[in-house]
Amino acid sequence: MNPSARRVAAIVCFVAITCLGDTATGDILVSANEGKYDLSSGRGRAIENPEPDSLTILDFAQFPPRVNHVTGVANSVIGPPSNVAITPDERFALVANSVSRYTDDPKKPVPDDVLQVVALRGAASSVVARVKVGQQPSGMAINRAGNLALVANRADGTVSVLSIEVDKVAVRETIVIGDVASEPSDVAINPAGTLALVSLNKAGVVRVLQIVDHHVEVAERLIPVYGQPYHLQIMPDGLLGLVAGAGNQNGPDADLLTLIDLTAKPIHTIDHVKVGTGPESFDISPDGRLVAVVLMEGSNVAADDPQRAEHAWLRLWKREGKSLTKLQEVKIGRIPEGVCFTPDGKYLVVQEHAAKRLTVFAVGADGVKETAVQVPIPGFPSALRRADRPR
Repeated sequence: MNPSARRVAAIVCFVAITCLGDTATGDILVSANEGKYDLSSGRGRAIENPEPDSLTILDFAQFPPRVNHVTGVANSVIGPPSNVAITPDERFALVANSVSRYTDDPKKPVPDDVLQVVALRGAASSVVARVKVGQQPSGMAINRAGNLALVANRADGTVSVLSIEVDKVAVRETIVIGDVASEPSDVAINPAGTLALVSLNKAGVVRVLQIVDHHVEVAERLIPVYGQPYHLQIMPDGLLGLVAGAGNQNGPDADLLTLIDLTAKPIHTIDHVKVGTGPESFDISPDGRLVAVVLMEGSNVAADDPQRAEHAWLRLWKREGKSLTKLQEVKIGRIPEGVCFTPDGKYLVVQEHAAKRLTVFAVGADGVKETAVQVPIPGFPSALRRADRPR
């Protein structure tokens, strides 16, 4: 039975652009929602007269979470579901608008170069600043000190280095990572703030960045990884990097996570873990114990395609040292985008594009279980993040 038929949407409190000033730090997830582009048919189509793009802020200080929809925050489903990042104090979110508009060819959107600074607290959640970065800003990361951010610019082969000072965000420098065709798609910063990884989607490699006194240098070594690397993260203890790679997302072939040993000299790939077809995103629990992966598994292809599936998969792995052991798999709604553990690790949230909703799972020692909570959102989900806080 389809998950949507088994679960009952919870009654949640929708607060449209209201104050989050009384929210305790450490409870927030942010979902970026796009109104301009619909993937649910499996072919992709630009929507005429679309609803405004938006953010949905989930406050897990209570359960079910309090929900706040903020309209007018431009974003795009094109790119990894990490084109939003939250400062460790949860005062601001950075939201990339990767694409300014779509053309008749869904593979050739027109890149944008705008990064929005969104206040999450105060009288109202809203865009308080816009910063010009590189072409098609995609995945991004903020260090745990909250004073530096990196943005992968997919259409021009660069990474923008941003300083964050109180309420001001500014570009410090722009560094070249690869040629224009390499498509740097995502970036992750280690807990110490001294190293970052960047996935070069079309080049099939990961690059290492060294960070010293906010100055970023590109290491010469290119780390080979499986397929076309997309979303990546670094374990909370800083020992391992994980990279989701895809071969052909429209086919039945299994794809892999690449594990990179960040303690080795030189840093190098140590393992590959078969996860399934089309790993759109994954997340690591705050304690580093679990890895949750959402997979397309044919749910993103057209209805007349023999590989079409009416559900996707959420799969979980348990970390054991420098390896992963499969723990669980759960059917979810079609075309999952982002997946994210709550800051306390008690819940896991999945974005389901076709249903335009967020589905919440409870996390236990043996994996996850369904709750009754499904949050409708005013658009198609494109990115989902929590803050990385000092521990």
